Amino acid sequence: MVLLKYLNLSLLVLFPLAWFAPLLRAGLLPLFGLSEISVISGLQSLWETDVALALLVTGLAIFAPYLKTIGLALVHFHLLDRRVLPVLHVLGKLAMGDVFLIALYIVVAKGIGYGKVETAWGLYLFTACILASIAISMLTERAGAERLEKRPH
Repeated sequence: MVLLKYLNLSLLVLFPLAWFAPLLRAGLLPLFGLSEISVISGLQSLWETDVALALLVTGLAIFAPYLKTIGLALVHFHLLDRRVLPVLHVLGKLAMGDVFLIALYIVVAKGIGYGKVETAWGLYLFTACILASIAISMLTERAGAERLEKRPH
């Protein structure tokens, strides 16, 4: 359980790093240089063009995973009741929606054929953070259930 605490706390640093890391490189034609797009730069562009989508992506990419990580840390340090774990698990699944949106964008952009899109290391870091968060919450839930079963009735 101690390892889970520290892995979860490391996500408090890794998520912001993933938000600023390049998710993909995109350009109009292969002859021109490719621009790096991160979660933050993508959100900045979205806020200028589509506020509703910007709100959705901000919730999925930033608030859902970070709130889940903070909530899980509070559970690990016994500052929040374990009964919130299912809600935190849902927050992690919502964060996967953002990874799906990015993947969809890449597929659509590649399908158009006018530009060039390449995935970058930040996409893998962001995806790894989301998957690690989901795994940590599942293991935390399992560890709590095992502890309850071992208690004398």
